[in-house]
Amino acid sequence: MNDSGAMDIGAVRAQLPHRYPMLLIDRVTECVPGTSIRALKNVTANEPFFQGHFPYRPVMPGVMILEALAQAAGILAFRTAGVVPNEHSLFYFVGIDGARFRRPVEPGDQLVLEATLERTIRGIWTFATVATVDGAEVASARMMIAPEVKP
Repeated sequence: MNDSGAMDIGAVRAQLPHRYPMLLIDRVTECVPGTSIRALKNVTANEPFFQGHFPYRPVMPGVMILEALAQAAGILAFRTAGVVPNEHSLFYFVGIDGARFRRPVEPGDQLVLEATLERTIRGIWTFATVATVDGAEVASARMMIAPEVKP
């Protein structure tokens, strides 16, 4: 990682508990703890969901785009809290508001995932998120995540 907070896939894997086929972040280009993150997802024809969504017109499912945005927000939360995922520290995706999809995402596209921390209240972290391809917005949502609370 460098001063911009950029992370290669090894650093991403150390910062997220997700693994194939659910790890949807390939690289972080910028991360400012407590503020924002910008990450990349390279969409390839080999993604497991393209086999059935749809065989004659492969389109990345909207829920997978939202999951990629949530993972970017999760990295920002872990970095802001100064913790790494383990059996004692996890963040869960707990809410979404205002999700919008603007255009399909197809094999060959590179998703640019951005999340901005809006606030933290009573353990709930709220983020404004947006996904773009070639500078055009493809999806956006307000997302909430929360740390795991063990009894």
